Amino acid sequence: MVGLDNPIHLAFLLVILLLVFGAKRLPEMGRSLGSGLRGFKESINGESTPEPAAEITATPEPVVPTPAERPETRQAA
Repeated sequence: MVGLDNPIHLAFLLVILLLVFGAKRLPEMGRSLGSGLRGFKESINGESTPEPAAEITATPEPVVPTPAERPETRQAA
């Protein structure tokens, strides 16, 4: 029987993919395939989900004390 209904066939296919592409490249290929299928599905349905905006966290600028506020420049009264 030809097909991917048998778990042995799936395991064999995964081993071949691992040997051909390597362990580092397989997750990247999966992500790109998933995003491509998602885009295809959205274009067929005419629906689009808003992509989450990258959260920009601005780091506050450090507060630099003025010379009058620095303890080493204060003079004892």
